[in-house]
Amino acid sequence: MQQENSEFLKIRDVTFCTLNPDPRQAHTATLLLTGMEGIIDARPQQDHIMQVRYDITLITLRAIEDVLSEVGFHLANNLMCKLKRALYYYTEDTQRANLGLDGHAAPKDVKVYVKRYEQLRHGCRDDRPEHWRNYL
Repeated sequence: MQQENSEFLKIRDVTFCTLNPDPRQAHTATLLLTGMEGIIDARPQQDHIMQVRYDITLITLRAIEDVLSEVGFHLANNLMCKLKRALYYYTEDTQRANLGLDGHAAPKDVKVYVKRYEQLRHGCRDDRPEHWRNYL
């Protein structure tokens, strides 16, 4: 088994709505998430709270909660849960972007070539001052 980097492991609580026909949503969701790629461990804490441990380089909390919602689980939507969820989404997206895993960031070697291209003298450059370029 490979060494797990604790910087990339996240442990989060997923809270489900208590007003649901399935009173044990956490137990059912645990069965669904077990074995999913990136999920290291999922266990119910209570009937409506599940603790999930996952690798941020493979999956995010947003993806986990999206899967649960698509399947039919009802997540808690009180103010505190929404605030925590937004904070977790933001920090995980930022961490993935810093690692170059978000799909939008260019690889570091491409940025070097872009910088070099900007410094070269070529015909794609407009030498007019800024106020003349925008003048119609």
